[in-house]
Amino acid sequence: MATVAFAEQGVAGTSLDALAGQLGVTKQTILYHFGSKNGLIEAVLSRAADDLVTELRAATADSEPGWASVEAAVRASFALALRRPELVGVLRETSRLGPPWSRAAVDRLEPIVAEAENGLRRGMRTGAFGPHDPRLLLASAYAVVSGVVTEPEVLRIMGLTLDVRVAAGLRRTLLSFLEAVLVPGTPGPPATYHPERQARHHD
Repeated sequence: MATVAFAEQGVAGTSLDALAGQLGVTKQTILYHFGSKNGLIEAVLSRAADDLVTELRAATADSEPGWASVEAAVRASFALALRRPELVGVLRETSRLGPPWSRAAVDRLEPIVAEAENGLRRGMRTGAFGPHDPRLLLASAYAVVSGVVTEPEVLRIMGLTLDVRVAAGLRRTLLSFLEAVLVPGTPGPPATYHPERQARHHD
């Protein structure tokens, strides 16, 4: 309940009194278990991030390396965002709060981001993928998936309303973009990321 409230109403817009009323308990009960609103935020963030990581890992555990793994991750991300939008919503809200909550969200999601980045880099080393910046690709994919459930007004500007059909279309569009960028020989924009140049830039 707290996860949904934070995702839909925002952390700042959710009072403990209102949340207690929705749960059918007293504010003192919440404070007894979590100590403060900050304690509740920490617990909700921890649970949301852990659930997100667990579900994505389970969905991609049996996928083959390379493009099949990318496709499985994208499909799982869209399915999870539509089935449990509060997970993405609460992470968005905590990131908007700034430190320490934004840092906590980054720390909890870093392992799965690192796994995805390493998978992309392995594909680039083996030639399954063309050379690109893995972090930029992951950021682009995240922006699309999170925007589907957390920024419905953006869809409305485009004359769209989120439903299964629109979500499937967005998923296909994202997959087409990623395939064109990553898979050699797929028609699409040319590679613009050069690892050797980036290495010299950081030296």
